[in-house]
Amino acid sequence: MSTSPGRGPVTPLVDLHGRSAWSVLPPLILGFFMIMVDTTIVNIAIPTLTEQFSASLIEVGWVNSAYLLSYAVLMLLAGRLGDRYGQKSVFIAGLIVFTTFSFLCGFSGNIGSEPEIGWLIGFRVVQGVGAAMMTPQTMSMITRVFPPTQRGAAMGLWGATAGVATLVGPLLGGVFVETIGWEWIFYVNIPVGVAALWFSVARLPHLPSHGTTIDPLGVVLSVLGLAAVVFGLQEGENFDWGHIWGPFSVWSVVGLGVLVLAVFVWWQHRQGPRALLPLRLFSSRNFSLANVDGMVVTFAMIGIFFPLTIFLQSILGLTPINAA
Repeated sequence: MSTSPGRGPVTPLVDLHGRSAWSVLPPLILGFFMIMVDTTIVNIAIPTLTEQFSASLIEVGWVNSAYLLSYAVLMLLAGRLGDRYGQKSVFIAGLIVFTTFSFLCGFSGNIGSEPEIGWLIGFRVVQGVGAAMMTPQTMSMITRVFPPTQRGAAMGLWGATAGVATLVGPLLGGVFVETIGWEWIFYVNIPVGVAALWFSVARLPHLPSHGTTIDPLGVVLSVLGLAAVVFGLQEGENFDWGHIWGPFSVWSVVGLGVLVLAVFVWWQHRQGPRALLPLRLFSSRNFSLANVDGMVVTFAMIGIFFPLTIFLQSILGLTPINAA
């Protein structure tokens, strides 16, 4: 039991065996901190990775895009899995996947006699899967554990974690790349992940699950649609924004992705309350505007890191630490 200023004792919404609701925050914040650090820390190592793997900027760009794509696409599914199998179980599974593949990302430069960027990209895809499994569970558990009088403060602390991690990522990346090696932009997740795993097992409660549906067709449509759009935009320069293979050009792939996403929206409408993304949520003006606002801010914030770090290091000649 905890107290709220001027309101007396505040009882958590679930039985925490005498512990305060705040006791569940450490593993959730540690896990979310790792996820957000990984959205920015790799950018500072882009010039180094192009040299290490003898790869082009487009190939190295997939190190970031592969992680962000699998992370974004699978969050809807991961949220549904948490509802069905329990937020604690899915969060811990995602934490194990994320931490394990953080090690493999760092180790990818030692696979084979000549390091290949494909290993790192593949490991980043699975690392993004782990991140997707964790993120929805953090917000869900905060909502279900904290009483309304404390929920705003808890969500504020959770949100502040994203801001701090976005700043810390490039700074840590710059120090690691210039001193002990680029591998440590991934290895740094291991001690944090182990600490988060210990706290998760010890402090996260088992919350009641619900027998919700998964909507496999919705998952496939969202994955294919977003993957086609991202592939077309990312690889466009590689194909001179023209023909790729057979009847497909860059813009036809992008258009096909948009079409598949439109089918995804139609299918979600058909599914009603069983949908991965219930469209009735957007009938709320505040919900819709908050999502538009979040999309614009995230696009601008995350999108600037990749070109900016290349400009600072490859054009202005700054060291990784100075660029960070």
